Amino acid sequence: MTTQISEQTTSPHVKMFYHAQSSTFSYVVTDHATNQCVVIDPCLDIDEAAGSIRTGSARAIHEYITDNELTCSLILETHAHADHLSAAHFLKNELSGTTVIGRDIGKIQRVFADIYSEPADFATNGEQFDILLSDGEQLRFGTFEITAMHVPGHTPACMAYLIGDAVFVGDTLFMPDSGTARCDFPGGDARTLYQSIQRLFELPETTRVFVCHDYQPNGRALAFETTIGEQKAQNIHVKGSVSEDEFVSLRESRDAQLSMPKLILPSLQVNIRAGALPVHPVTKKPFITMPLNAFGGDNLDNIVENQ
Repeated sequence: MTTQISEQTTSPHVKMFYHAQSSTFSYVVTDHATNQCVVIDPCLDIDEAAGSIRTGSARAIHEYITDNELTCSLILETHAHADHLSAAHFLKNELSGTTVIGRDIGKIQRVFADIYSEPADFATNGEQFDILLSDGEQLRFGTFEITAMHVPGHTPACMAYLIGDAVFVGDTLFMPDSGTARCDFPGGDARTLYQSIQRLFELPETTRVFVCHDYQPNGRALAFETTIGEQKAQNIHVKGSVSEDEFVSLRESRDAQLSMPKLILPSLQVNIRAGALPVHPVTKKPFITMPLNAFGGDNLDNIVENQ
């Protein structure tokens, strides 16, 4: 579906929050005409060694919103992240915001429900989220319309959100000197990602692009904002005349050398629940399962406890 872009260049105010543990950017996007805001991709903090989860990063967002007397209407997830735990559920309870994700989240839930041995009644239709968006659907936020753009490839369910002259692309694009997202997660596809990026490139070149991560190649300063024009001219993976086949070859070659994200197993068990923590079936206390060899490994038959 072609996204229609207004000639009007309305600019929402964007405040960035950096989650150093996962190199993730979260955003509060504000319409100062109405003092309404939306939150995009908020993070929880986790100490794996101690088995502790904290809300410091999410509370910083909460404090910014309350200190500036803003009303949070929506909490948007660009996708089910594999590198950090979502704080959407926490902020929903604190701020009464409505959680939003792409309608295809069910595809991710079905894969990982099996990996985590979720019970038969675990919903894999996305009902953990308040709103499921399809490509081209819009939500009102203050005087702005948010337009959902389905940009699969990194995952099947990735969404970019166009708000005025700003687009929040999740992991689809990084800063131009970092290239693009990996495509080797379940349901990912490099060819599909290339096509999604070309669709983003149809936006006006002055459109502000806000990325979800920055890994600071060559030690440069942290950066989170670029433009469609800069991406088209400078992105090291898809600039200029890079063909679809060239991109697929490059992306698949790079992905074959990457290790799994450090927090993928705790992250996705929380994120397929819209940021809610699972509970142990007996104690009913917060509990995260660590499935073994979910992404490869040796045969475990000879070291499994007798059943």
